[in-house]
Amino acid sequence: MRNIVLARIDDRLIHGQVVTSWVKQTNANRIIIVDNPLTKDVFMQRLLKAAAPSGISVSILTTEDAVKFLKEEPSAGENIIILVKVPEAIEALIDGGVVLDKVILGGMGAKEGRSRFNKNVSASSKEVECIKRILEKGVSMYYQMVPNERAVDVKKII
Repeated sequence: MRNIVLARIDDRLIHGQVVTSWVKQTNANRIIIVDNPLTKDVFMQRLLKAAAPSGISVSILTTEDAVKFLKEEPSAGENIIILVKVPEAIEALIDGGVVLDKVILGGMGAKEGRSRFNKNVSASSKEVECIKRILEKGVSMYYQMVPNERAVDVKKII
């Protein structure tokens, strides 16, 4: 299994100081975005790669390809941040055999079908059920926007 230093749900994916803070906190040198639709959107791929901090490799993979990649033997010195937009992508990784001890929940924006349950997190009933299944699989999940902010156990807010 490759060296995963952070798994994060944040529908903004790579953005400003949040990713910069997490990259510094984890000493990450690679970001893997797991998002099936993004693998077909060359324009958004270019934008996301351009938004990454200097020296950080970015790959945008389907769930299936991410499972295969993350289960490979680790490369020396590689520290990976996994970014996804929705909890279903995390659940698919876990169900595919990727071992995650902890997931950080960042921002999930308001949109049709979602209800707000925290200042930066809105989720549909389907997404809340998915989060509950992830927790039932023994994976800890914490809401935390930036590393120096206190982490809040997601069990307490859903």
